[in-house]
Amino acid sequence: MNCNILTARLIYTCAIVVFTMAAAAAQTVLSPQKVSLKDGKTFMLNLPSEFEIIPAAEGMKRVRFFAKAPDGRIFVTDMFNLTDNSKGKVYILDDFDEETGIFGRIETYLSGLKNPNSIAFLTDEKGQAWFYLAETDKLTRRKFSSGETKPSDSKPETIATFPDYGLSYKYGGWHLTRTVVVGGNGKIYVSVGSSCNSCIEKEPQRASIIEMNPDGSKQRIFAKGLRNAVGVRWIGKNLFATNQGADHLGKNKPDETFYAIKDGADYGWARCYQAGGKIFRDTSIKGGNCRGVPTSYAFFPAHSSAMGFDYFDSETENEIIKDSFLVALHGSTDKRVGRGYKVVIMRKGEKLQDFITGFLKGKTVNGRPLDIFKMSADSFLLSDDHSGVVYFVRKKRTKRDMTEYLDSFRKFIRIFS
Repeated sequence: MNCNILTARLIYTCAIVVFTMAAAAAQTVLSPQKVSLKDGKTFMLNLPSEFEIIPAAEGMKRVRFFAKAPDGRIFVTDMFNLTDNSKGKVYILDDFDEETGIFGRIETYLSGLKNPNSIAFLTDEKGQAWFYLAETDKLTRRKFSSGETKPSDSKPETIATFPDYGLSYKYGGWHLTRTVVVGGNGKIYVSVGSSCNSCIEKEPQRASIIEMNPDGSKQRIFAKGLRNAVGVRWIGKNLFATNQGADHLGKNKPDETFYAIKDGADYGWARCYQAGGKIFRDTSIKGGNCRGVPTSYAFFPAHSSAMGFDYFDSETENEIIKDSFLVALHGSTDKRVGRGYKVVIMRKGEKLQDFITGFLKGKTVNGRPLDIFKMSADSFLLSDDHSGVVYFVRKKRTKRDMTEYLDSFRKFIRIFS
């Protein structure tokens, strides 16, 4: 056979396969699954039929962001409620059962905290592990010991302080959350929200992401003009962040945005905003222009309130989420707007796809997705700060999966017996 004809046929066949796979991914069908909580509440959530969603931990309040300790245990913050208070906690989610997808124990690690939104762990070059806690007014760190259920270090260091006052929620401002992450470069990053919906800030820390050394030294503004970057995560070589737009520009703008944060960049708030992927000037703010303001990596519908996220790379077998970000859209506080209240699949330059829906049914709020924390190539934890629930979402196990799992377990037992 002519080699050119064979090559052409192979190229055509490959193109058909790629097109078919892409079409299948674009037409992902969500199937209803019943969720039953311990408090008696039942409702339906919709997600791809290959996946299942399990209430893995219940009975908390305003549960927020996850972090994995050096000893492998999962920690999560709880801000108690929407008010400015000192009733927050940090929990340890322990004794995870891989078969049932449920945590066997929830332990209080810390309590009496001022709006604890986020925590992080870092192990220094000497092998000492550190626990970082971001509260509204400060960032602290303390030494961490493997297996501890209460802090063994009773004298935390305050390594940074932040403004802790501003306009109330009534005026669309005073963002209480501080999000802390450890960069792949060994630096610490903290996002600090604005004091208002739209204004000229007097303090440079507001509406920014701050970079510092692990001990708090050499603090600097890494990026600014971010009204409220709540979801922040270091993935690969980049710091990524979700950002919430202003509330006074109508129901259809501005975009909720997602950035690969650039060192020294000014993202424009409050004088500029993004809508439909383009930058516009907000004429209600005097002074300045929008030259050099970056457009986002991706964006979401106005007032959908993008929060936590994680990335599922090429190791992920399931084509639905492979090479994509999963992003929690917390949802507008105005239920009539009806946007958000879901988890979406996001790939740069592609249309958003729904992954989990049903958290808002008419006027009934069944939950507000907050953070996504990857547990394996095809599973993750999802926090709901409305109902105080942590969900475990995973690819359903087939009989083949279970056989392979049991074979691996038996080999493990033989090795150590």
